[in-house]
Amino acid sequence: MKTVKEVFADGGPLANLINDYQHRPEQEDMAQTIFSAIAAGQNLVCEAGTGTGKTVAYLVPALLSGQKVIVSTGTRHLQDQLYQKDLPLVLDALATVATTMVLKGRSNYLCLQHMDIAISDTKDLSYQNMSDLQEVVQWSSSTRTGDINELGMIEENSVIRSRITSTTENCLGQSCPSYDDCFVFKNRKAAMESDLVITNHHLVLSDMGLREKGFGEVLPLADVIIFDEAHQLPELASTYFSQTLSSRQLLELISDIKIADHEEAGDIDELASALAQFEKSIRDVRLVFGRQDQRLNWLEVWEKSLLSTELPKLLSAYQGVIDLLETACGRGKLLDNCWQRAKAHYNYIDNYIESKNEDSIRWIEIRGHHLYLNQTPVNISETFQQRLAEYNATSIFTSATLAINDDFNYYSRQLGLEECKTQVWISPFDYQTQTCLYVPLDLPEPNQSEFFDAFIDRTITLLSYSEGHAFVLFTSHQALTRSAEKLSKAIDYPIFIQGQAPRSELLNQFRSTKHGVLLGTSSFWEGVDVKGEALSLVIIDKLPFASPDDPVLQARLNHFSKQGGNPFMDHQVPQAAISLKQGVGRLIRDITDRGVCVICDKRLINKAYGKRIIKSLPPMPVTHDLKEVQLFFN
Repeated sequence: MKTVKEVFADGGPLANLINDYQHRPEQEDMAQTIFSAIAAGQNLVCEAGTGTGKTVAYLVPALLSGQKVIVSTGTRHLQDQLYQKDLPLVLDALATVATTMVLKGRSNYLCLQHMDIAISDTKDLSYQNMSDLQEVVQWSSSTRTGDINELGMIEENSVIRSRITSTTENCLGQSCPSYDDCFVFKNRKAAMESDLVITNHHLVLSDMGLREKGFGEVLPLADVIIFDEAHQLPELASTYFSQTLSSRQLLELISDIKIADHEEAGDIDELASALAQFEKSIRDVRLVFGRQDQRLNWLEVWEKSLLSTELPKLLSAYQGVIDLLETACGRGKLLDNCWQRAKAHYNYIDNYIESKNEDSIRWIEIRGHHLYLNQTPVNISETFQQRLAEYNATSIFTSATLAINDDFNYYSRQLGLEECKTQVWISPFDYQTQTCLYVPLDLPEPNQSEFFDAFIDRTITLLSYSEGHAFVLFTSHQALTRSAEKLSKAIDYPIFIQGQAPRSELLNQFRSTKHGVLLGTSSFWEGVDVKGEALSLVIIDKLPFASPDDPVLQARLNHFSKQGGNPFMDHQVPQAAISLKQGVGRLIRDITDRGVCVICDKRLINKAYGKRIIKSLPPMPVTHDLKEVQLFFN
């Protein structure tokens, strides 16, 4: 068996497969450290700076260990990149016969039962929907995996996509007539038999919840779990450890009840009128709130709005539907499933209103046309540790952004990882010569009314120096929208605005267009890789502090205070530092890249906490002189 040193050596198997291979000591050391941690059963939290090559650095020891490994990534896109690009390279280099596969959530796989239902009920489908459904039917007979992403022509938000997939609520499990051919369960079975499985954080956290509730499992037990892009875990875990019920779920249930009635009964008296009344009550609850997306404290809303009148009306209408479904109990699996779901939803709303649990945060989210009733734990570390312990596996947590000045305390505290070994490998890039950080001190502070116009003027000037080739990253959608309107009129460079097209399409257009300027918010702060001259300037409007009005943040800050901590310095500052590291990390993606990073927030210089944040960023030379930026580009 090869050693880690042999694999990464000049003239070694990786060098033979990669053109212009460059041995990176940080990459080899990271691989050796992970190999040793796996061998010793020692949990590890580690940061690998941009350019280290961390995916290969953990795949090599994972496969050399001979143990069963789960690799969890942040997104489906990264899953596919790992499985289609990085993993084949490492498998070739090691000449191993290890079996591997990629496993996604059930919404990514065709459900044959729901496809049949969609075929039998097409009355409300558009011409495009019908065309998409026809494509699905033709593809369904040839696909081996059932992965809908093989169908590139069907858009993410297509009506058909939701019609031909299942949810945990409407899946019939072993009672389904198509169970033997089910792609979800076939893929899960294959994962059980594979040596290395590539999945994502959403599926791992979902699996944790299923195991905890005793509902079986989605993922196999493994000897090792490697969490890549691990900086996303605390926020995602907070979401998955929450309980949520949405108006979308209630409306989907109404649709499923109509289908179940059509398929298995058709003679339930008064059902249509009861469903109509229930649907009206759902929309009346949503109408209590305006059109703007927002996150609200439950008690404040309950005491100061019509919600306390409309939600009880909804429960009354819901009870009428449940009573009618009970009369149809036993007439069919679809009707039984709807009855069980309806009772569970009703009980959730009823208990939510009366809850006295001080360990959880009740809050309402308004997003688009829908309303969400959420309960989120104040502290997730204990729950995460309990659920992770169920796997009895060695855990490796890695990302380019976990530490603040080489200190992992903030990250480790969130997930209860204080007993883990920690290590940092700095980026091999030469930030001193490849880039500089410009922080203008002559702009107003971000909370001043004059800031926006000054920011736009300075952005226009900077874009003239770089001739486009820029990302302009914002901390809010409102700032993005206002800036897009101003910049579109003020500059001649092609502008790409988040929301005008899917993220991957926007990026492809940006890469292939000279002098492009891309405007984005949080989804463009991370997981975006643009190498070369196409991206030579990254402008960030201000420090990415979370909104102080957010009900979950408010509750957590109060919790910090009660524990005797400093909420701002112990939570808000490190959270902003990690987010900022992600945004800054978009600029230099390759050893030959050059460019300027701009942060238009002078608090970075004139506040004590700003110095702490700057120290957490790559070691870029700092300037406050606009002329130096102009000279850099010249």
